[in-house]
Order: sequence, then C-alpha cells, then structure tokens
Amino acid sequence: MAAANTTKISWRLQEFEAHSSSVSCLALGKSSGRLLATGGEDCRVNIWAVSKANCIMSLTGHKNPVECVQFNMSEEQVVAGSQSGSIRVWDLEAAKILRTLMGHKANITSLGFHPFGDFLASSSMDTNIKLWDVRRKGYVFRYKGHTQAVRSLAFSPDGKWLASASDDCTVKLWDLTQGKTITEFRSHTAAVNIVQFHPNEYLLASGSSDRSTKLWDLEKFSMIGSLEGDTSPVRCISFSPDGSCLFSGATDSLRVYGWEPDRCFDMVPVGWGKVSDLAVCNQQLIGVSHQLSSVSSYVVDLKRVKKSGSSVIQGIIQDNQPLTEPKDPRGAALRRNYERPATTCSSQRVKQSSDADRRSPEGERRSPSEDEADDKNMSSAEIHNTEDYKEIFQPKNAISRTPPKISEPFPAPPEDETVLAIGRQLKDMIVPLPDKQLTPPLASSTPVQRVEPTVVSCVKRPAPSAVAPAFSDPPPPQPPVTATKTKPQPKIILSTRNEPIGLNVADFLPPSPNNRAGALSDEEALSQIKKGHDTMCVMLSSRHKNLQTVRAVWAREDIKGALDTAVSMNDLSIVVDILNIINLQPSLWKLDLCTTILPQIDKLLQSKYESYMQTGCTSLKLIMKHFWMLISDTLKATPSVGVDITREERHHKCRVCCKQLKNLSNMVKNKAAQVGRHGSAFKELQLLMAPLDDSL
Repeated sequence: MAAANTTKISWRLQEFEAHSSSVSCLALGKSSGRLLATGGEDCRVNIWAVSKANCIMSLTGHKNPVECVQFNMSEEQVVAGSQSGSIRVWDLEAAKILRTLMGHKANITSLGFHPFGDFLASSSMDTNIKLWDVRRKGYVFRYKGHTQAVRSLAFSPDGKWLASASDDCTVKLWDLTQGKTITEFRSHTAAVNIVQFHPNEYLLASGSSDRSTKLWDLEKFSMIGSLEGDTSPVRCISFSPDGSCLFSGATDSLRVYGWEPDRCFDMVPVGWGKVSDLAVCNQQLIGVSHQLSSVSSYVVDLKRVKKSGSSVIQGIIQDNQPLTEPKDPRGAALRRNYERPATTCSSQRVKQSSDADRRSPEGERRSPSEDEADDKNMSSAEIHNTEDYKEIFQPKNAISRTPPKISEPFPAPPEDETVLAIGRQLKDMIVPLPDKQLTPPLASSTPVQRVEPTVVSCVKRPAPSAVAPAFSDPPPPQPPVTATKTKPQPKIILSTRNEPIGLNVADFLPPSPNNRAGALSDEEALSQIKKGHDTMCVMLSSRHKNLQTVRAVWAREDIKGALDTAVSMNDLSIVVDILNIINLQPSLWKLDLCTTILPQIDKLLQSKYESYMQTGCTSLKLIMKHFWMLISDTLKATPSVGVDITREERHHKCRVCCKQLKNLSNMVKNKAAQVGRHGSAFKELQLLMAPLDDSL
C-alpha cells in the first residue's frame, strides 16, 4: 500500500468548499468512516464521500441555519436540527424526507439515533432532551433536569440508557423507559462537550472544556479515571473498536489514553484545528473540522500510534505492562458487559411506554397535515453525483446497503512531494491557467491555499481566480479582494481563518517591470514575507512585558489587583488573556471582581474579534450562573436596622453589577437577532439572562 512507503503518522486528506456560506456542523458515519454530512448557514445539509470533494447529495427543507447533523447506525438515514428548533429526518437510499419533528423552542444542539429501533434523541438550548419515534409525530418522552444547554447525547450499546453532557458542567444518565435520571456526575469544572459509552463494558467517558476526559463506572456510578493531558478543551472522544483505549481530540492534537491506571500512551500533533468529529476505520482514525465555508479531513495512522505502554500522567505509578489483548479484556473481570437485546423486544418496551406519554404539552406539536405539506413543498434531496450515489446508497448487492465496508485505507502522501507541491502551487499562482478559472468554487471570497499534494490535485482553489486581476494592472494591488460579488466581507474577524488578516498573496508575487509576471528570487520573497515582522515583534514583546507585570501583581497581591492592573493598561488583549485563565477557575471569582469585569465584557461583546466576543460571553455566563441569585436577593432584601458597613458595601456592589447587567442584557437582545453562530451564542445568553428581566 502507499501508506507503507511513508513515515507520516498523520496527514491532511483533503480540503474543499462545502457550502455557499459558513459551515456550522459536521458528522462522520461511524460504521464506515467513509461518509460525511455537513450542515451550513445556507440551511442545507450536504452529503459527501470522505476523500472526494464532489457533493453526492444536497438536502433542503430547513428555513433556518442547520446547527446539528447526525447519521443513524446503518448510515441509511441522516437527521438535521436547525436554529429554530425544527428537526428533519431524510432517507438517503430513497432520497426523500422521512419526517419533520417540531417541539423544541430553541437551537438544536445535539442529536443521536437509537442503536436499534426507530428512535431519535435531541437536545436544545431550551435545556430539554426529547425522545422521538421517527415513525410518528410528537415526542415520546421529555427529559428535564439540565440547567444549561445540552451539548452531547449518547445511547448505551444495549439501548436502555441515554447519557447527556451539558454546559452546566454535569453528565446525566437517563433511564429511557422510566423517563427519569439514574445518576448525575459532577466532577467537571467547565462545560462538558462530548460523552460516549464504552462499546462493551459498563463505562462512560466524557470530555470537557476543563481540558480533562473523565471515565465513569456505570455499576458503582463513580469516577474511575481523570485524564488531564490535554492543553485545550476536549472536543471529541472515541473508544477504539475493541475498547482497549480512548482517543481524545482537542485543538491540533490527538491523545491516546488508557485507564486503571490513568495513562497517556501517545500524543499526535494533527493540524485539524478545532476538530468536530472522529471515526475509526481500517486502522486509521479520521478527523474532520471546518472553518468558514471549507471542510478539512485528516487521517491518523493508528498502526504508528502507541496504544499501550508506560507513559503516565498525573504522577500515577508507572505501569510498564501493555493493555491486554481484546481476546481477554482487562475490564471483563471487573465490570459487566452490555447485553444487547433483540431489536423487536427493545422497540416494544419503549413503544409501550410511549403510548402512555405521547401527549405533547404546551401546543408544541403541529397537526399532521401541516407537517406533510411542509415536507412535500419545502424539502428535497438533490443528487449531484449519480455514480457515487448509486455506489454508496443503491449498490447491486442488496444486503450491503451502507458505504463499502471492505475499503482500502487512505494512502499517505509521499514525504518528498511536499516541496514539489509548493513549487507547483507558486507556479500556478504566477501564471494562472485559464482552465482553472472556468469553474468558480462555492465561496470564492474564501481562498484556500494549501501545500499537501493530495489537496493541490483535488481541491478547486479559488486563489488563482482571486489573485489573477492583480497581475493585469500596473498599479500595486489593493489588499482584500472585495470586488467579489458572491459574498460581502464579514465585519467580525473570526477566531479560525484560512489566512492571516491583512495578508495578500499578490504582495508575495509582484509583477515584473515589463508588466509580465516573473519568478521571485529568494531575497525578494524573503523581503515580502518579512514585511511588518519587526512591528509584530515589538507588539508581542510589549504584550509579554505587560503580562509579566500583571503576573507579578497577582503573585504580590491578589487577582483583583492583577485585573485592575490589566484594565489600566487600556489593552483589551491583556484583559482577554487574564479572563481566559480565570474563566476556567470559577472559585477565584468574587463580587468585587464582577464590578471590574462587567464594563470590560461590554467592550468585548462589541469587539470585531470573534475570540474576544467568545471570552466575553463565557465570563458573562459565569457571572449569571454564580452571582445573579446573590445580586437579586441582596437588592430585594429589606433594609436592615442600624449601620452595617459590610452590608452597605455589598448592596452598592450588587446595585452597580445589576445596572451593568441590564445594559448588557439590552445589547445581548439586539445581537441575538443575528443569523449564524454569533446569533446562536447571543440567543443562549439571552435565555440565561431572562431572569434579570423578570426579577427587576
């Protein structure tokens, strides 16, 4: 195989433009690892074959941006939830919509198919979890208990339990038929992003923004491991198929963990940014991520990754013995394995429960006629690639209905081709070929220029068509190519970008004096690259010096003094750096800290930088969660008799905080009207700040 001729452990498989606007969610088919669904702000769901940049099918019907998407176990159906709370299920083999489910009142945040049977679980910003029977209208059960948005759902392999992870830092385990909580795990200190059951044993894993992955014993309902090697929030987790280790995906890295004792077997740098989903197939791990309108897929060769060994985290005694083989799993003697009942029995049990609880309160269900009319008039499945569609969803062998299970591993690019690819790419930019300009990409305002040979050969790059006009005019080109008519330049500078702000490819390839594009010498290319480098170094040095000053104040005094020092520097970047630290440690927060931070949050929420807005939103959520009840109760309390200086000071601080929160509430309401992920974040804040309007 090609993969055998390289020493690469991880590589990028491809990058392509997936939607005409920003991509908001991704999901891989877990059974095959070869199918990908993407949802976008263009209200579409697109289906792709991994490693191919041609869309197989485009599903329409949603009227609002798609926020969440998921395949069922057999990969014959896909479900998508929108910003408005509606859910649509499509049959991919029949290329038609199956069901529209209405009931949630806010953004859909997570979806999951039951491992067998026609059941579906959904969660929303409204904090509710609902269980649906896809064959009927209206939900079967509603599970209430979380206080903030639910971010992940997972069914147990035997189909009896449902696990949910939430921004309220908890993981809950639900009994599907009883409709009540079995237990709640509270050891995480930040939002829990992902949850997954072990494929065989009574184990549950959860990954959190507190940068830890925790493992829970589902017989004793206790934590058996806390894996804290990640340096950024844990975004995806996946057990190996045999259950011998756990893969943890974070920003630009993959870690392989063992437990009992807690161990980190390996850490693999992967350039996938904020990875959105993982799947394992053919001894390879597939990871997908998105930024703006493009989607990237990455491959990690698991044959070259350590999945056993002696690397130990958190000072636990070193264990030089590898994990035992799947033939005799370690946990078999320690805990039970799931017993998977027959599909019909399980379906019948849930069905009996559903008949008793089928009434949907609060008028959340629409009439069947309305749903059917919407399905027929608004929804469609547009097949763009007939050959791939027939190969994957309508194969000749009727038994094998999923994407081909006997598939070759993805080949790694040869090591020595990278430099050649860079040279070919630069040559293409300098002398744009006419045939590369004939078919513009879906979003030509987002140039994607990459160096791996697999990408150069298969991705339609908008760079040549975007840069070409600069060579035809003698004057130097003006920075951004805003002449594109397809999409206006966004006002907000996103935290994840395809290229640095202010960088223009044409600056690196200036036209020669005779008005013809010529190759640059090494010295000329270096001088272009080093433009502004000295200025950036001065800025970063100044920022580093300021942070050292703040750190010294923190060590000498306290966090309040350090934050006051940061604010006095009139540099929001310093404030953001400090907030990013204390947001992970709620125990550091005090009421007088809120009086200092709230005016800064006002500035952050109005910033043009998405990362600043995200930090401000996180801080505001923390204040509302931990201090709102104190502020409300203090302001509502009857005046005390006599002089109580401490109480007066606390009352004054609460009054100041309340006034600032009211101002922020008005801003949040205005921004919640936006469409897209920013509007989604502010809608969540609006729900969280609703008690402020009701109480005062």
